[in-house]
Amino acid sequence: MVNLVLKDDSEKLSPLWNPARYAREAGREFKGYSIGHFVCVDGFGPVSKQEAAAGLNGHGEAHQLPWDTKTSSKDGAITTLAMSVTLPKVQEVLSRTHRMVDGESVVYVTSELESLLAFDRPICWAEHATIGAPFLEPAVTAVDMAAARGRTRRYSGSGRPGAMSHRLASYAEFTWPMAPGVNGGFIDVRKAPLNPNSGDHTACLMDPSRQFVFVTALNPKRNLLFGYVFRREDFPWLQSWEFYPSNGQLARGLEFSTQPFDVSRREALETFRMFDAPTYRWLPAKAKIESKFLMFYTRVPPGFERIDDVVLEGGKLTISDHQAGKQITLAASQGL
Repeated sequence: MVNLVLKDDSEKLSPLWNPARYAREAGREFKGYSIGHFVCVDGFGPVSKQEAAAGLNGHGEAHQLPWDTKTSSKDGAITTLAMSVTLPKVQEVLSRTHRMVDGESVVYVTSELESLLAFDRPICWAEHATIGAPFLEPAVTAVDMAAARGRTRRYSGSGRPGAMSHRLASYAEFTWPMAPGVNGGFIDVRKAPLNPNSGDHTACLMDPSRQFVFVTALNPKRNLLFGYVFRREDFPWLQSWEFYPSNGQLARGLEFSTQPFDVSRREALETFRMFDAPTYRWLPAKAKIESKFLMFYTRVPPGFERIDDVVLEGGKLTISDHQAGKQITLAASQGL
């Protein structure tokens, strides 16, 4: 999913990261694949030398192969797009159905992953959602989520020559959203710094007491809100990949997944559990597993500063900023 805009927005501003547009505007050719929201199945992170030699690429096969359209139709108020792709190297089939309802600011996504092999196996699956500039503004756009326990990613040294610096401590536990800084103290990681030039990762365990959890990105200057609601049993983890270069072409991942960080399959399995939660998901022999999420994009009234809660119930989304005493309700007739 590359572009998402509001029907009545003359600016046609999408919250999704679009490095292809940056390259086009700069007169450069874009050769990457990290655009908007792409699915990482089966794999979320780098591959081993043996997997690479066998032709497997990072982040799985699904985002790099052509998909077959099974259904593209309009039935009453509901528009449906159903697609599938066979993953030959891992011997799986991924099927995905997108639905939109007239008058709603929601996209509903249901996925099925089928194993073609005769044994149970652990799989790695992430929804690699990424927001970007100009929707993502330094010290303005704020990310909120239904999470508490978090950990920064492990790193050593200062990285490649000329690389962006780290502002967060290495592999340190924290309580969302106050993460320990590399020079001491704590940093509120809801927003990008005012003068960006850093790159970090954090992983948060989504609230285990909830059936449905959320992550949102709010731009209060533009009064725009983008977000996801998903089933916690499908994706217990949320990784925030921070890419904050000094040129202002910022990106931030809102990556909900079966594992806390984008690491190799071997590392995900050897980690086994973090914060007493699993770091992979089982795919039974010759069987299918399902995941569901919804994505929403809407205007909010002036005064919204943070999202304290998103509740999916009774065919509607109730979105609250308790501190400001603000609340909006969106129609969400299809539910999860």
